[in-house]
Parts: sequence; structure tokens; C-alpha cells
Amino acid sequence: MMDLLKELYNGHSARARRFRYWLLAFDLITISFVIVTSFFPHTRGVEIADAIFGALILIDFVARFLVDPQRGRYFARISTWTDFVAMASFLAPVAGEGFGFLRILRTLRLLHTHQISHQLGEDWDYWKQHEDVILATVNLAVFLFVMTGLIYATQHGNNAQITNYADALYFTVTTLTTTGFGDITLQGTAGRMLAVVVMIVGITLFLRLATALFRPSKVKYTCPTCGLNRHDPDAVYCKHCGTVLKIETEGA
Repeated sequence: MMDLLKELYNGHSARARRFRYWLLAFDLITISFVIVTSFFPHTRGVEIADAIFGALILIDFVARFLVDPQRGRYFARISTWTDFVAMASFLAPVAGEGFGFLRILRTLRLLHTHQISHQLGEDWDYWKQHEDVILATVNLAVFLFVMTGLIYATQHGNNAQITNYADALYFTVTTLTTTGFGDITLQGTAGRMLAVVVMIVGITLFLRLATALFRPSKVKYTCPTCGLNRHDPDAVYCKHCGTVLKIETEGA
């Protein structure tokens, strides 16, 4: 059983690749569920679905711990605790209702790992050619989603202006873009601090996306001499040290 788990989570077989894609899909389904249910009363059916999602996340949580080569550091990682909070939100909604959206942070971490990034590059040429732009877009989108979730979770029930995710997203986007219509405001000091974070961090991520969009395209290839890992697609020599490069191309 342990060997199977190690293969699925860390292996390179076709089965392991399919499994990791299923994990990404499950994360997206989980997040979609959190968003959709914010628009409706929590019925018995929603509570059952919460329990199912929570149980599946718990199974994944335990499996990751078992296959982790550095178990001693497992609980020292922020991603572990965001998973724990998301799991508690589903299994014990009274204790953490609304925080299931933190599951998306694990999705972001997966996309940034070399294993998943390399796999996506092999399976999807567009990812390989535009990885920086895609990741910058994902970073900004995840930040918007996380801040929207935090605003919804902390303001819903206390702020009559925020009744669902759409209201929270509207406030997040207008704050990030400095539009600030003023028709929705956050209550309390904590709400104002959230607005400050949206403005400062959001603009930074937006500028990073703009940089990725408009800077000259580069390819990833590590120079064997100096370690420079980005070069022009048609580079023959390393700009830093002059070493002859052997960058693979598809030809004209």
C-alpha cells in the first residue's frame, strides 16, 4: 500500500500522472462547490457534501504525510495548515465555516512544483511556451480568490453589504484596481487591513503579470558553467559566460 501511495504522489508512471491531474481537478471542484454554495442556504444535502469533501481531503492529507520524505517538517509548512483549516471547514463547519476556499492555496503550490510544471510542459506545448505568463496569471487569480474568500468569511453575517461571493469579489476587484466606488465598505479594523493587503499585494502581482506579458520571451535551459537558466530561444552562447549552449529547438 505504501509503495502504491509513493508511486501515485511522487512517481513518474502514466498512472501517477493521471492521478495528479485528478487531484488538480478535485481541488477545482472543491473550490467551485465553496463558491456555488455561498449563494444558497446550507441545506442537509450541502452538509452531506461538506462531509464528503472533508473526508476526501482528510484521506489526501494523511496520504501526503505518509509519503512525505521529510515528515518532521510536514506540520511546519503553511500549506499543511491551510489544508487543515480547509478540511476543518468541511468536517466541522461551525468551527470554520467558509474557509474551504483555502484549498486553492494547495492547488497553487502544486502548479509551482517542478514535478507538476514539468508534466504540464510535456503534455501541453502552450504551457511550455508561456509558463511565466500562465503562472503570473494564476498567482493573481489565486490572490483575488483568497482575498475574496477571506472577506466573505469574515464579513458575511456582520456586513449587510456582503451577502455572497459575488459581493466580496466585486469589492476585491474594485479595491485592487483602485476604482473604489464606495458602495461596499468593510467593517472594523480587520476589514480595513484586508483592504490594505488587497491594494498593496494585488498591485504587485498585477505588475508581475504585466512584466511576464511584455518582456521578451525566454526558454529555460541551465548553462552548465554559470547556471544561468533563461536564454533567448535562438541563443548559441551564454550571455553571462560565453559557454556554447545546446538548446533543443523544433526547427524552422
